[in-house]
Amino acid sequence: MKRNFICFVVIMFVSLSGCVTLPNVQHAPSGDKFQQQASYHYLLSVFLRNDGNLDEAIRELEQAYAADPDSAYLVIELMSLYAQKGDVKSAVAHGEEALARDPDNVDVHLIMGGLYLNMREYSKAVREHKKVIELDPKNLVAHLYLGIIYAEEKRFDRAEETFKKMLKIDPDNIMGVYYYGKVLEKMKRLDEAEKMFKKAMSLNPYFEMALFDLAALYEKQEKLDKAIEIYRNYLAIDPTRLNLRVRTGELLIKKKKYEEAEKEFQEVLKIDPDNRDIKVALGLLYFDMKKFDLAAAEFSSILQKNVLDDKVRYLLATTYDQQKNNVRAVEEFTGIASSSELYVSAQLRAAMILKEEGKVTEAVAVIKKSIKKKNDQVPFYLLLSSFYDETGDNASSEAILQDGLKVLPRSTDLHYALGVLYDKTNRFEESIMSMKKILDIDPKNAEALNFIGYSYAVRDMHLDEAEAMILRALKIKPGNGYLLDSLGWVYFKKNDLKNAEKYLKEAWTLLPDEIEIIEHL
Repeated sequence: MKRNFICFVVIMFVSLSGCVTLPNVQHAPSGDKFQQQASYHYLLSVFLRNDGNLDEAIRELEQAYAADPDSAYLVIELMSLYAQKGDVKSAVAHGEEALARDPDNVDVHLIMGGLYLNMREYSKAVREHKKVIELDPKNLVAHLYLGIIYAEEKRFDRAEETFKKMLKIDPDNIMGVYYYGKVLEKMKRLDEAEKMFKKAMSLNPYFEMALFDLAALYEKQEKLDKAIEIYRNYLAIDPTRLNLRVRTGELLIKKKKYEEAEKEFQEVLKIDPDNRDIKVALGLLYFDMKKFDLAAAEFSSILQKNVLDDKVRYLLATTYDQQKNNVRAVEEFTGIASSSELYVSAQLRAAMILKEEGKVTEAVAVIKKSIKKKNDQVPFYLLLSSFYDETGDNASSEAILQDGLKVLPRSTDLHYALGVLYDKTNRFEESIMSMKKILDIDPKNAEALNFIGYSYAVRDMHLDEAEAMILRALKIKPGNGYLLDSLGWVYFKKNDLKNAEKYLKEAWTLLPDEIEIIEHL
C-alpha cells in the first residue's frame, strides 16, 4: 500500500526543514551579508508566513531573492514556501537554479530529493539523496528518504541495506526504526518487523504509526489478544482516543467477547453520545448477541436524528424481521427511498416477508410499485414473475417477463426465466429460441448451453448437437455436477453406456443428494 511508505513524506518535508537549517526571524541575515532591500523583504515574508498568508510571503521572498540571488538561505526558504503551497514545480525550478550556482549545496539537494519523492519521480529522488549522502555520509534524512523510495519501488533488499546504514549512524532514530520494520514486514520477516515496531514504541510510546502497524501485524497473524493489549495499553495513557477504543471493541467482537466490546462502545458514547458510527456498531453488536430490542432501540435513536439514514433504516428493518415483527419490518423496508443503493434489496425483502405470510396480493403490490419507481431492475421482474408462477398464473408470469425484456432486452436472466416458463408450459420451440437469444448475447453462457443440450436429450433429438453444447458448457464450468449429469444422460440416450455411467457417477459424487442424478443412475 502506498500509504505505508509515502503518505507522511509531505509532512516530513515540512517538519524536517529544520534539518536543512532554514532561516527564521532569530536568524535573519545581517546587513553586511545581505543588501538592505533583501533583508527588508525577507523579514516581511517571515511575518506574512507566520500569519498564514503564503502567497504574499512568497511574493516578498521572491523580491528578497531577486535582490540577493546568491543567498542559499533565501533559496531554501523559497523552496520550502512553494512546497507548503503545493507548487512543487516552482520549488524545483528554484532548486535547479540554485544548484547551477552551487552544485554541492547539501541542503538544496536534500529538499530537491524530497520534492521529487512527492512527485513520484523516484529516479531523480534517488539521485538527489545519493548526492546528499556522498556530500554528507551521516545525513539521516537522506538515508530515510532513500530507504522509503526503495521500499516504494519494492526494492526491499536495497531498502533494508539503506536503513541498516542509517541505524548504524543513529541506532535510536525512530523513523529509521519504524520504516525498517515496515520493510521487514513487506519481506514477510514478521518476527523481525515486530521487534522494530516494538523498539519504535519503546522510543516513543505515543508513536501511533508504530502502534497501529504492530497491532495490524498481530491481527494479520490472528494474535488478536496481543493487538487488544496494545490498544488497551495506549488507552491507559490516553483514554480519550476514540478510534483506538472503537478498534478494541471490533477486535473483541471477533473474539466473541461481546460484553467487553459493549463496554468499549459505551465508553465512546460517554465522550461522544451522538457518534452515529458507534451507535451503529453497538446496534450490530446487540444484533449479534440476539438482543434485538436493544438493537432496535439504537437504530431508532439514530433515525430520530436523521430520518434519511437509509442504511440504519435497513438495519432496523432487518432487526424487526428477526423479531418476526413483520408489520414494522415491511414498513421500514418500504420506507427506504428509491434513490438509495439499498432500495432494490429492501423492496425484495419486504415482498418476501409478505409472501411468506401468505399475503401474496400485497407482495405483488410492493413489487409493482417498485417497478414504477425503478423499472430497470431485473430482480423485480424475476420475483414478480415467480409470484405469479407459484399461483399458477402463467399468463401474468410471462407478461411481466416480457415487460422486463422491453426495458432490458439483453438481460440473460430474463430470457432464461422466460425460456424455463415456456418449457414448463410445453412451448418447446419458444423455450429453445429464448435460450438461443441468450447465446447470441453471451456465447459462453453455460446454463443456456446446458438447457438446450439437456432438452434435446430428454426428447431424443439432435443428440450430437446436445453433446457438443454440453461439452462447451463444461469447458466454461469444468467439474460442474449438473453439467456432468446432463452429459451422462446424453450418452445414455446415444446408447454409450460406458460414458453414461462414467459421467453420471462423477455427477453423483459431486451432488450425492440430487434425486434426479440418482434416478439417472
